[in-house]
Amino acid sequence: MKVLVTGVKGQLGFDVCLELDKRHIENKGIDRDDCDITDETAVLNYIKSYAPDVVVHCAAYTAVDRAEDEKEICYNVNVKGTEYIARACKEVDAKMVYISTDYVFEGVGETAYEIDDKAAPDNTYGITKYQGEEEVRKILNKYFIIRISWVFGINGNNFINTMMKLGESRSELNVVADQIGSPTYTYDTAPLICDMIATEKYGTYHATNEGYCSWADLAEYIFSVTGQKVLVHHIKSEEYPTKASRPKNSRLSKSSLDKAGFKRLPDWKNAVKRYIDEKLGR
Repeated sequence: MKVLVTGVKGQLGFDVCLELDKRHIENKGIDRDDCDITDETAVLNYIKSYAPDVVVHCAAYTAVDRAEDEKEICYNVNVKGTEYIARACKEVDAKMVYISTDYVFEGVGETAYEIDDKAAPDNTYGITKYQGEEEVRKILNKYFIIRISWVFGINGNNFINTMMKLGESRSELNVVADQIGSPTYTYDTAPLICDMIATEKYGTYHATNEGYCSWADLAEYIFSVTGQKVLVHHIKSEEYPTKASRPKNSRLSKSSLDKAGFKRLPDWKNAVKRYIDEKLGR
């Protein structure tokens, strides 16, 4: 098996390539310097030249707030770029993995979203990621769409890094407590992706770490692991306005993994502790 991974400089792409290496699976990780995914000809030529059996498409426009001011750029990367990769996969008969997000849902209520619940994204990022999903479904039969949320990994910036940095100089922090979801550790997601691509169990999956928490709960747990003495004040979303709206309910049901026989990811606390231990060299 030969695998092409887009977005290798990001958190998930980086860990997918590491996991493929561990399994001695031939792979190549690329980023925008190697191939501009918004250039249809460049994408087709690159994928035809490498001739992969699988393309794991991790590259995306993920600056959620900035996307509201850069709608066209966001659309070109998340929708057109995904379309071009899907068409190239069809051309070389490759499987495709498309990484999506909890933002495709409206984010209301308190029950976990199933894979086939109605999509109703409420910001530009979410809209374009769902449109990317639709392009993949329209063009290919051999695809895995994997929705994740609250992503963190060793190769990039994330909420945990931000909290640890703030904890060095702050004794109190206000953190949103009415947005509920699950952190996703890319180190745990990468093996699942590698397990999936070895099968023909195509379809849409939710793949976050187990359990739910609020951002405030997550911050408190981070400080309990690092030993930083920071008082976390639980605030409402309205008290921390952002340009793009955020879903208050990002709970994702993992029943799709169960039905396909894939192993769920470890509990989020376990994942966060392992990540912090690695960051701190413990």
